[in-house]
Amino acid sequence: MSAATKRKHVTREVVDEYRLPEQNEQIVKVVAGRGNNLHEVADPHGETFLVSMPTKFRKNVWIKRGDFVFISPISEGDKVKGEISTVLYRDQIKYLKKEGVWPPQFLDITPSEQLDQLSVKEDQETSENSEESASDDEDIFQNTNRPKHETSSDEETDESDN
Repeated sequence: MSAATKRKHVTREVVDEYRLPEQNEQIVKVVAGRGNNLHEVADPHGETFLVSMPTKFRKNVWIKRGDFVFISPISEGDKVKGEISTVLYRDQIKYLKKEGVWPPQFLDITPSEQLDQLSVKEDQETSENSEESASDDEDIFQNTNRPKHETSSDEETDESDN
């Protein structure tokens, strides 16, 4: 099987598969990436530990802090206590909540809802502070690798300098 075909099948499996956790699987939240395909996760009780990303997911599926995954425990590791078996996306999380298997400790807010709330707050703050932002334009970092964009206020100051 070619790499592209494998990637297509793995991606389809991750995105389109709706399943419940098996007896030995656990739902955990990704706390941080630790490098070398290891991720620090927190279980519903707040305990943090390392899990590994299996080779079939490497370079095919990306996870970040705040995502939820199914893990299968492994017995041979001291530090690494599990392996990721499934990455959960928004629709799969909704399915698990509907089935009643979602841990109550994770019911507060999902990552996509956090982003939605953050964008709403930013929009509200932007509309309230529109007058203040005009005076703060001078404080914005100027990228010297790009040509300077001339505005009417810049043209007026250039003409007054001559």
